[in-house]
Amino acid sequence: MASAILRRRISLGGVRRWSHGCWREKLFSSSSAAAAGSEEGRSIEKILVANRGEIACRIMRTARRLGIRTVAVYSDADRDALHVRSADEAVRIGPPPARASYLDGAAIVEAAARTGAQAIHPGYGFLSESADFAQLCEAKGLTFIGPPASAIRDMGDKSASKKIMGSAGVPLVPGYHGDQQDIDFLKLEADKIGYPILIKPTHGGGGKGMRIVQGPNEFVESLLGAQREAAASFGVDTILLEKYITRPRHIEVQVFGDKHGNVLHLYERDCSLQRRHQKIIEEAPAVKLAASLLLYRFILRITYCISICAAKN
Repeated sequence: MASAILRRRISLGGVRRWSHGCWREKLFSSSSAAAAGSEEGRSIEKILVANRGEIACRIMRTARRLGIRTVAVYSDADRDALHVRSADEAVRIGPPPARASYLDGAAIVEAAARTGAQAIHPGYGFLSESADFAQLCEAKGLTFIGPPASAIRDMGDKSASKKIMGSAGVPLVPGYHGDQQDIDFLKLEADKIGYPILIKPTHGGGGKGMRIVQGPNEFVESLLGAQREAAASFGVDTILLEKYITRPRHIEVQVFGDKHGNVLHLYERDCSLQRRHQKIIEEAPAVKLAASLLLYRFILRITYCISICAAKN
């Protein structure tokens, strides 16, 4: 029961651990200047929250409990939004379209510099998984509260991430995730894997570009369709092939690390109930998961391999 509550109480501004009869919070930073203080002893006194709505409000509530001042950013459409009123300061960053405001990394970094914020918390969505934005923050001397740019970049490329998993000794679904993208070559690889197979874009998410192929006669048409959708959605048309597993369980494990190289897992969640490869509900803890302890060990090994902690950036 406590582990289930723990996962529900992970705030975007920090993590709560049940310890000695109370919840204890710790802010996670992946940059050289962590929320608890950098090697030079500089503590984080003010963060800019690069998001809006419920996401930003939760971060601000946690920051307030930790005694950290907050800066909100907003588009013209969100001028009177709750997250703007919840922050200590607020900066306009552009017109309503997200690409001209919440996705404008340069404007957000400028807002941080203008207000004296020492760190940027991206929340989730928008720029939270942008390696370029994380790198920009680091280049400007700002703490990016999240994984380092190198980890975001590696894990954003499914082919690269599979290679990392393989090097860590993690079992992989049989498939092909190399650089060769010639149609005839891929068709031969599909034959080696054995049908049914799953065609999956190397970048992006949300189920876009994924195709289940039942036999060789469907392969070329499915491949071309997957490449077109991937190019339109993510700007990259490279794909990988996997053996399609019927009725799988989709289990995820959250991880948490600090700048000292400490990593812990936050147990598992079952995301198997999906529609069109999109999760409908996430449930924790996952029931009847016999290999959970082995899964946790693999997760921690993976985390070290992708250098998710700042000390390895």
